[in-house]
Amino acid sequence: MVWLLWLGGALLLAVLEIFTLDLLFIMLAAGAAAGAIGAAAGLPLVWQIVLAAAVALLMMFALRPFLLRHLRTRVDLVETNVAAMTGKPGTVLQPTDGAGGRVKIGGEVWSARTEDGDVLAAGDQVRVTRIDGATAVVTHTPVVTAPVDEPGAL
Repeated sequence: MVWLLWLGGALLLAVLEIFTLDLLFIMLAAGAAAGAIGAAAGLPLVWQIVLAAAVALLMMFALRPFLLRHLRTRVDLVETNVAAMTGKPGTVLQPTDGAGGRVKIGGEVWSARTEDGDVLAAGDQVRVTRIDGATAVVTHTPVVTAPVDEPGAL
């Protein structure tokens, strides 16, 4: 009947893994499943614990790094929320300096301040360097114009 306790522990750990997605609790669940097999085979409790610990450690140190590396190479990291704002272009709506101002970034109006204290006028182009709380920290982006070819020039 002890094998049912091991199996219940394995199921509980597997459910915890669903919420963390860190591949840690599933390795411990594999160890608990091995303990359940040992209990069903009639091993003494001490050997069940040793078997569970050995399998869990083997899974954590042999299989988990490989799986994490494999998952990270297959799934591209996509920045979201505030982290996705870094590097985005914007337009100054109200004069902005090191103390504050307003900019429009991706269709949203943000409170902003400049990184180096420069004063930016309305209409200036900026780039977000970071987000500090609810304030976008920006730097001026100079407008680059392409040279105009003169007629007759080769």
